[in-house]
Amino acid sequence: MSLLHNLEAPVVGAPMAGGVSVPPLVAAVSEAGGLGMLPAGYRTPEQLAADLVDVQDLTDRPFGVNLFVPDRPRREEHEAAVAAYREALLPRAAALGVDPGTPSWGSTDHWEDKVALVETFAPAVVSCTFGVPDADAVARWRAAGSEVHVTVTSGAEALAAHAAGADVLILQGQEAGGHRGTHDASADPEVVYHLGLLEVVRAGPAGELPLVAAGGVTTSGDVRRALAAGAVAVQVGTALLLSAESGASPTYRRALRDPSLTERVTTRAFTGRVAGALRNAFVDELGGLAPSVFPVVGQVSGPVRRAAAAAGEVQWTHVWAGVGWRACQERPAAGIVRELTG
Repeated sequence: MSLLHNLEAPVVGAPMAGGVSVPPLVAAVSEAGGLGMLPAGYRTPEQLAADLVDVQDLTDRPFGVNLFVPDRPRREEHEAAVAAYREALLPRAAALGVDPGTPSWGSTDHWEDKVALVETFAPAVVSCTFGVPDADAVARWRAAGSEVHVTVTSGAEALAAHAAGADVLILQGQEAGGHRGTHDASADPEVVYHLGLLEVVRAGPAGELPLVAAGGVTTSGDVRRALAAGAVAVQVGTALLLSAESGASPTYRRALRDPSLTERVTTRAFTGRVAGALRNAFVDELGGLAPSVFPVVGQVSGPVRRAAAAAGEVQWTHVWAGVGWRACQERPAAGIVRELTG
């Protein structure tokens, strides 16, 4: 039986990378009876170690850590398209006083070091996004006492995660904000909502595992429907973006309330991976030029997006958002968790 069955509140806090799911938010979700999840993506091993210590200082309740399974795009196949994308960014970069980033084609986001670090810290849960961890990593984490959760976006991915020994599957529907967790970055994610994905996975061999519904869960009604459909818990991210403990920047917070940003889309514009975001000028001008090369496209666009956020320009930074972004509340995370499950 998964620890999810024993949560006071069947809510998993989405591991929102890039500075949103900071240790205070992770701890707050766990303290409220849910399961806080710390993102390891984009963090160095040293930064991740400090984050782990911070969460341990803030709560003695179970929490988890999420790792990105590395993608290794072939430089010779994509270099020209990435160069064209970078060139298209130059005018906006110049206006913001920065240069676009330089691709790091061999980056693995410190995968091996993080596998070992998580093994040492042995959090209650280790989750993986963007793929299935190798058998050695799964065995090491399990031996350390951690459950292994894997994000999937289709029935085929669920079967692969089940075969690899996952303890829990996180079923991410198309309603999700931020990156879709598709295992193949170049593939277009299946157009399926989390309730539909629950139905598909429960009908197959992977349905014997505990299932977590993710994607656009922002109201208590969403939670009730997911649990009634067979999920043991829900994963929420967008619902926590405006919480008091969230690390979302002032520009990000303002963008979620900006009356000029009225449409949510899925786009590769920012990082090369399909992601749910609010439509802005960046999406309109770069969406058709971004090749499906992750994390390289994100490395190129990163300085521009960060500079825009620092300057308060909502039109030129990413505004990740799930379908229910209008329901975001500016209040402590504990209150949001309680309301979702009340």
